[in-house]
Amino acid sequence: MKEVIILHGWTYSLEKWQTFLKLLKEKGIEPIMLNVPGLTSKNDNVWNIGDYVNWLKEIVDKEKNKVILIGHSNGGRIALNFAIKYPEKISNLILIDSAGIYHNELPLALKRVIFKILAKLGKAFRNSSTIKNAFYKLTGENDYKDANPNMKQTMINLLNSDKLLRPKNIQVPTLIFWGKEDKIAPLSDGILMNKLIKNSKLEIIKNARHSPMFTNAQEIADIIIKEII
Repeated sequence: MKEVIILHGWTYSLEKWQTFLKLLKEKGIEPIMLNVPGLTSKNDNVWNIGDYVNWLKEIVDKEKNKVILIGHSNGGRIALNFAIKYPEKISNLILIDSAGIYHNELPLALKRVIFKILAKLGKAFRNSSTIKNAFYKLTGENDYKDANPNMKQTMINLLNSDKLLRPKNIQVPTLIFWGKEDKIAPLSDGILMNKLIKNSKLEIIKNARHSPMFTNAQEIADIIIKEII
């Protein structure tokens, strides 16, 4: 049985993952849920995508065989970059509403510029709760709101890294899940990933948003068992 390693998205809690993990365990799989530095484990430094890939390699190197790598949202971004650099270490890649598609539309480009400005403003911005709340309501970026200063810069680094990400270079068999009603990463991103990654299959999950492994845990687990395990 190959090891299943899971990279969660931009979250500070793994509580919602428990049902999905339990379903996998009932099928005889013992998934390894990683604590991502800066999110569910401590990290005092500003990181870029290369740092996360190196961190993941140290973990995967401990496994004797190739691993099945599951990545959700930002975890998918890390998994994609890892799979491109170290395809020999992965038997299958599973993406769930993954980040990684670079958007250059005006609203998103404007957000990135604003994030950079706010990171430089630092304390002056943090001390004005009225300005902060108005900005976060306008942009809908609660992940950025809840991050500490180093993770704010890390988020900017990761968003910018998508410019250089080339999903078409993925060589391993890839299963892509996408919530049809995802408002964070639109279904069009999933369709594009499926098109770019040659050996991939797209599973669109109806009545699901950005985290179908929470709302449709049984469906996701059943498909993984059927297609991969």
